[in-house]
Amino acid sequence: MRQDADGDQYREDEPEYRRIDRHWNELLQELRVVQAGVQILAGLLFTVPFQAAFSELDATQRAVYLVGVSLATLSAVLLIAPVAFHRALFRRQLRPELIRMSNRVTKLGLAALALCLSAVLGLVFDVVVGRAAGIAASAVGAALFVTLWLILPLRSAGNAPEREE
Repeated sequence: MRQDADGDQYREDEPEYRRIDRHWNELLQELRVVQAGVQILAGLLFTVPFQAAFSELDATQRAVYLVGVSLATLSAVLLIAPVAFHRALFRRQLRPELIRMSNRVTKLGLAALALCLSAVLGLVFDVVVGRAAGIAASAVGAALFVTLWLILPLRSAGNAPEREE
């Protein structure tokens, strides 16, 4: 067994094209999990203004809602982008570039999703409990995302720099 630049274990006799295909398939599996959730979240957020209670929100709550729905839309766009990349680059022998671009927009999409969920969490707490609880809930949510989605993985990797293949 050998280890590639990403720390991925592979057999010495595994051809590079198979390893690249495996990386693409792993990314697709991850995207399948997150894409459905983001699309459902965005869809639900799009319906909120059509509910009777929406008119009771104050200006700050409406602003937070608009930030949340914008971030949900941005997250959906970024997390669906690898599909568009694949269509645009299909049969052009650019799979390594496709994986690099898709990896970058996926990371940005996850960041937008974390911000969206933190904003929506804050909005819900603000409406149900009050402004201070909303701010606290949003901050705690953001701290959890930063810890679980960024700090923990980087610590586990020993802060090894990301390398290109």
